[in-house]
Amino acid sequence: MGDPGAEYSYPSTVRTTIDQNEPGQYWAAAELINRGGFNVACLQHEFGIFGGIAGGHILELIQALRLPLVTTLHTVLDKPTVAQRAVMLAIVAASARIVVMAQKARDILIDVYGTEPSRIVVIPHGIPEYPFVESGPARAKLGFSGKKVILTFGLLSPGKGIETMIDAMPLIIERLPDAVYVVMGATHPNLIREAGETYRQTLMERVVALSLEDHVMFLDQFVDRPALLEHIAMSDVYVTPYLGEAQMTSGTLAYSHGLGRPVVSTPYWHAAELLADGSGVLVPFSDPNALGEAVANLLDNASMRLAMGRKAYRASRPMIWANSAQRYRDCFHDALHADRPGRPDIPVRSPPPPTTRLPAPELRHFLDMCDDTGLLQHAVHNVPDRDHGYCVDDNARALLLCCSLHTGVQAQLPKAFPGRFAAFIQHAWNPDHGRFRNFMGYDRRWLEAMGSEDSHGRTLWALGTCARYDKDASRKRWATALFHEGLAEIATFSSPRAWAFTLLGLDDYCAVSSDDDEAVAMRRRLAFRLQHLLARSETPDWTWFEDGLAYDNARLCEALIRTGICMDDADMIDAGLRSLDWLIARQKAPAGHFRPVGSMTFGSGRVMPLPFDQQPVEAAATIAACVAACNARPGAKWTTEARCAFNWFLGKNDLSIPLVDIASGSCRDGLHPDRANENRGAESVLSYLLGLADMHVLEQASAAAVALPATGLDTAASAPVDIRSIS
Repeated sequence: MGDPGAEYSYPSTVRTTIDQNEPGQYWAAAELINRGGFNVACLQHEFGIFGGIAGGHILELIQALRLPLVTTLHTVLDKPTVAQRAVMLAIVAASARIVVMAQKARDILIDVYGTEPSRIVVIPHGIPEYPFVESGPARAKLGFSGKKVILTFGLLSPGKGIETMIDAMPLIIERLPDAVYVVMGATHPNLIREAGETYRQTLMERVVALSLEDHVMFLDQFVDRPALLEHIAMSDVYVTPYLGEAQMTSGTLAYSHGLGRPVVSTPYWHAAELLADGSGVLVPFSDPNALGEAVANLLDNASMRLAMGRKAYRASRPMIWANSAQRYRDCFHDALHADRPGRPDIPVRSPPPPTTRLPAPELRHFLDMCDDTGLLQHAVHNVPDRDHGYCVDDNARALLLCCSLHTGVQAQLPKAFPGRFAAFIQHAWNPDHGRFRNFMGYDRRWLEAMGSEDSHGRTLWALGTCARYDKDASRKRWATALFHEGLAEIATFSSPRAWAFTLLGLDDYCAVSSDDDEAVAMRRRLAFRLQHLLARSETPDWTWFEDGLAYDNARLCEALIRTGICMDDADMIDAGLRSLDWLIARQKAPAGHFRPVGSMTFGSGRVMPLPFDQQPVEAAATIAACVAACNARPGAKWTTEARCAFNWFLGKNDLSIPLVDIASGSCRDGLHPDRANENRGAESVLSYLLGLADMHVLEQASAAAVALPATGLDTAASAPVDIRSIS
């Protein structure tokens, strides 16, 4: 691994390197491994080594591997952030075996991450095979004759509690004036980059303030293995005074324990487990008095110190490297011969072949999700879930589907259904607030006086489309009137997605109500707001409206493109196309398939987002934006990108799992790191059906474009045509 600003001289055995912040290089490394004739891959995982949010770039490598993976987890967090949990779940799901170094880590994997116990192997941190020796000879060789030596070694960084041990030294010196505390190790490279030697300097200033210059020594150096073992051997007591319990593994503790040094430690997870047999002493966190008392007692009692050291030495013999190697060999063998290596919950499969024919729309599951009130929100597997009732968001999307004339979908719907969704929207309108309610319980009682800004905007979008495309003239007039009434409140909204949804509705509404000056003015105002957001946020490597990516992202691009076409504003169209181009690049895996922004990292700043959980709404939004882009700038590129997004539904995704059951028209709710979400709710099925409808539009437009040369028309120079009107 190469981290920013650092250069390393690796030996010739290193075949390739990965720049920490370059996702494509992880994928390239996986391809090198796949072609290398190896049997098993072994990942040593620690947070902070790999780039991306919570080290998420390593998933690029893992997901591209075509051989069994064994992962050693050096840290297992019991209270991970959302992003850390997502990365850990993905790693665990992809690993045939997971190695941890403590029983506590195994327990957390099972309890917090739901890991199958049979896939977890506990292999304690290895230690060198070194004879048990008393400290005197090594002390004399290293210049510490006549001293009682307390040692801490390892990379220096906050959290290791060195200051606690420094504060304990006056108490120790009062009883043992010949005691000296040796802190051996360079400052952690990451800390050097961020803050230089500030931390070491504060420790040295603390030593001076306590007049401990003759009793605390800093050896700021890396040492080779023989020198390290000599320094451990010279210590009378080894100390690890870490400040918090969430330390799963300490190599320095393992080494010192393995060389038979008496250990005094705070009860972080590894120490509490390793020293539970009495081969060391545990003291409370951040307690200099208790730490000093325990160290002084050992230094003052040679027989107790020797007995504890021998006990530690005997207890650690199973941990020598030769034994660790044997256990790893067995683990690799098990991984190689395991059934379905790498993903225990799903069959191993190759990516499906690319499809050329679009499936016909199938509405069986969609109709199953409806009752005489409207469209239910959620499902348990494919069974409608009444516990969560309804929402105007989904019923608005359902009305949009009813208006998809170009696909012939409406002909398959019972005639009562468009009116049912319209009635739900009408009932959602709350004139006292000038807003639409969103959530309704199954008992038909509203759960709020008004919904979110985004749900209001999405409802206006459905009304605007209904006003233009519905087959029923009376319902078109209803939609026109309610759209006009609900539009006024939008001026106060701050959500960019609410603006975008409203702009999509205004695109259709203004086509049939061009004399509504208020609507025309509102369209111009909202579009300029989006343009201003993009202009204010955009940098050479960040072409987006906000500081983070969230949900329904491509709708922002679609809104600018469609509005720019209606307003004949080339700059607006360019802004929409430019942001869509950038978004599509962000939503593409190195292998070329569609990878939507994962919901685990919605709004997580200007960084590469994590890939999970992936939601169907992102694929549908991308397809629709490509339809708009094709209308603005005809060309094969947008059809290709739309097809890439649509193929995500069909199984060309990170897990090679189809999200859609074409026979019933149901769609799974998303893609987790290790499996599909088997629940098939309203948003998911509507995302698939609306995406399919848009794909049929593009297919028809592509067929028409192929026929154009025969008429002598230049497709590149021809003016944009509204391909949504193709039927």
